Amino acid sequence: MKQTYSPQHLDLKKDTALTITWQDGHRSVYPIAHLRRLSPSADMRELRKSMKKNPLTILPSSGGSGKVTALDAELVGNYAIKITFSDGHATGLYTWDYLREIDPAVNPEGRVTSDNAPAHNDPLGLG
Repeated sequence: MKQTYSPQHLDLKKDTALTITWQDGHRSVYPIAHLRRLSPSADMRELRKSMKKNPLTILPSSGGSGKVTALDAELVGNYAIKITFSDGHATGLYTWDYLREIDPAVNPEGRVTSDNAPAHNDPLGLG
């Protein structure tokens, strides 16, 4: 799948935000908590689906208290970034297109189209 967007410059402030300047000149600022909440990992996608159906869904323990921060980030090929968070979460690959989709300036509610995909335990939607 060809990526529609690509970054020109990345700036990660581990305690606050990831800032991306895109090749088309657009600038996006992603608070770390926003990135963590909208992790593209399968477990987080399923949790967001559960919360949408039932607002009383019990959130998993974060393994600590306080503000979540980014501990590390690494580029994955030419198409994504992987972020390790202070609560131990490190399983989501944030593709450039996904990051443009969740840009807080254009999508403040954090609506994610891939959250409408079939459940992780039913990937073909045959359920």
